[in-house]
Amino acid sequence: MKRIAVSLLMFVLLCTGAKAQHTFTHEQSSTYEWSTDTLVLKKLDRWRDLKFGVIFHWGLYAVPGIVESWALCSEDEDWISRYGHDNYQEFKDWYWNGLSKQFKPTKFDPAQWADAMKQAGMKYMIFTTKHHDGFCMFNSRYTDFSIAKCAFKGNPKADVAKYVFDAFRKEGFMTGAYFSKPDWHNQDYWWDYFATANRNVNYKIKRHPEKWEAFKTYTHNQIDELMSNYGGIDILWLDGGWVSPRNNQDIDMPKIAAAACEKQPGLLVVDRTIHGKYENYQTPEQTIPERQLPHPWESCVTLTTDWGWVKNPHYKSRNRIISMLMEVVAKGGNLLLGVGPTAEGLIEQPTMERLQEIGRWMQKNGKAIYNTHITPNYHSRNVWFTADKNGKTLYALYALAEGEKVPATIEWEGNVPDRGTSIRLLVTGQRVKWTAKDGKVTVSLPKKLAGSAEPLAFQFEMQSTK
Repeated sequence: MKRIAVSLLMFVLLCTGAKAQHTFTHEQSSTYEWSTDTLVLKKLDRWRDLKFGVIFHWGLYAVPGIVESWALCSEDEDWISRYGHDNYQEFKDWYWNGLSKQFKPTKFDPAQWADAMKQAGMKYMIFTTKHHDGFCMFNSRYTDFSIAKCAFKGNPKADVAKYVFDAFRKEGFMTGAYFSKPDWHNQDYWWDYFATANRNVNYKIKRHPEKWEAFKTYTHNQIDELMSNYGGIDILWLDGGWVSPRNNQDIDMPKIAAAACEKQPGLLVVDRTIHGKYENYQTPEQTIPERQLPHPWESCVTLTTDWGWVKNPHYKSRNRIISMLMEVVAKGGNLLLGVGPTAEGLIEQPTMERLQEIGRWMQKNGKAIYNTHITPNYHSRNVWFTADKNGKTLYALYALAEGEKVPATIEWEGNVPDRGTSIRLLVTGQRVKWTAKDGKVTVSLPKKLAGSAEPLAFQFEMQSTK
């Protein structure tokens, strides 16, 4: 199928709490290549209809509440802090050997996670099976550096990935496995013989090809475990885009993808930022593309300022998340919201409260989000537009800025309803008064809604162009 070139947004700022600015985010690929696998295309269509998902970052980093495993990376960045450790090697020893003895999520309840995300209106889930630190949140036979073999090994739910996937599948979610291609704990990636200067492999692959081949085998084996031992997996979400042929770190994606798809037919492979046939959808991080995109994509955005749980987080509001969802869907994408459980396995109450608020809005207005298509005129003022699959029914979604109240009237240009038809407020189903002049639509809201602080959605039939 055809290749579609698109303009992009490159690096953007990622906030990580009040102390630092995390300036590393993955680039969005410059091109997109459609799969030729009919099962993949069918699953992509299903996935694009879901619109709203959740990604969990959960691992050793939850114990101290730090920015995932990035503190292990020896790079001079403001957002990479050792949190009181003056010696880099001592920090690594504390992280790998100390935290693995402390991580005991005895309050882990995957059924509660799944129920909470379902109530929030989410339809698919990505779980971090292994971050860059190499600590496996699944029971891997190829390493002892795993939650199933460390402090939590005696717990019946020690193989946490299994229980997470099972719980979410039971609630009807499409499920995905996040997997980090780099592995800083593995001696065939970060070899102790050399210093670890940065996030990359720390030896010359051409001089030590046997070590790189061993790392490739390790990576292939672990992905095979995930595809073989954890039931139906819909998405393989690969992170660490610097591990790629373009950076002279080729882990043989054709072999990985072929083996994974053999075990999981129709699997969506998301080799982030590595454009081509192993990136079935794009994943702009902590940002939204400037305009509509015709191919599959998702904005992955954190609920707080970090992917994992951190101390004293700064939360995005309900309205901000809903407004982002409106914009993303109007531009043809999905929104993947990042949630970080605590070291005990809990979803904190402030997170739950925001998810519940989002869910209540989605219950009333989800018709304008789920199973919709893009429409050519997709944005006007504070209003975003989506379309029903019939191509005639449109939805106008009014996004509220932070601290804004709903005005008495809402206006937009274009997308003029058919004469004699109604504009209905989805939250109540009632008709609202509207006028149109010179291509501008003015909607008068019921008095009881004016001054409220909840985003709105409307349904109407599109004016005929014949």
